[in-house]
Amino acid sequence: MKHSDADRGVSVAAIQMVSGESLQDNLTEAKALLEGAAAAGARVAVLPENFAILKTAQMLAQGRREGQGDGEIRAFLALQARRLGLWIVGGSLPYARPSTEAPERVRASCFVLDDSGREVARYDKIHLFDATVNDAQGQYRESDTFEPGDQVVTVATPAGVLGLAICYDLRFPELFRGLRERGADWVALPSAFTYMTGEAHWSPLIRARAIENQMWMVAAGQGGLNSPRRRTYGHSMVVDPWGSVLAEKDDEGRGWVSATLDPTRLDEVRQRMPVWEHRRL
Repeated sequence: MKHSDADRGVSVAAIQMVSGESLQDNLTEAKALLEGAAAAGARVAVLPENFAILKTAQMLAQGRREGQGDGEIRAFLALQARRLGLWIVGGSLPYARPSTEAPERVRASCFVLDDSGREVARYDKIHLFDATVNDAQGQYRESDTFEPGDQVVTVATPAGVLGLAICYDLRFPELFRGLRERGADWVALPSAFTYMTGEAHWSPLIRARAIENQMWMVAAGQGGLNSPRRRTYGHSMVVDPWGSVLAEKDDEGRGWVSATLDPTRLDEVRQRMPVWEHRRL
């Protein structure tokens, strides 16, 4: 990690939402939460997966607008970053690439914006959630709507080199190995874990990815009853490179948690136990 103005650490916030079917209501909620996090001292804020639009039926049309550059969601992110002087990891939003071999599908894309509102990175979710879960929704098939991404993405931020992943990606440790290989100091994980899978696996997997790769995890989740058939787990958290939970929203509902990503802590963990140099396979 290159130390500069981050030498004393940078406050990063994981924002938790309960997004519903109204795009405008979701953006209003996100605006208020971003304002609160910025006022509390955060320099970077991570929004959850599908923070602005959660309803599958709306994804394709909205994704086309976002891909053409006239979508409300990307414009909203740029405005808030510029207005608040805040780096924003924009959760995920539907995005139709201008040239695509899958016009009937969009990508689940995470845009990173700097504090001037400029888009500095985009990550397209690689692993799509096609699974049967014993909840009211029953079955989830993201691949019906989304085209998978194929690029591992990192970007320099005030809090160090950021690696990007989204929700179901958490179950694939090779992605996080790839992020560490590309210099990641921390990973943002916008998510919308179901309540059942979150209760069983959310915290253990986040802590494992932090421990294995000796980097921070900043996990921002949906948390609550998003619709009559969909309940998400919440429990947004920040975990340090040793696997210690620095901050956790210990319930569902709207809000945020934040913690300081201290570069000296990262150096200490990696130097005392240099697992990266000890790899054999």
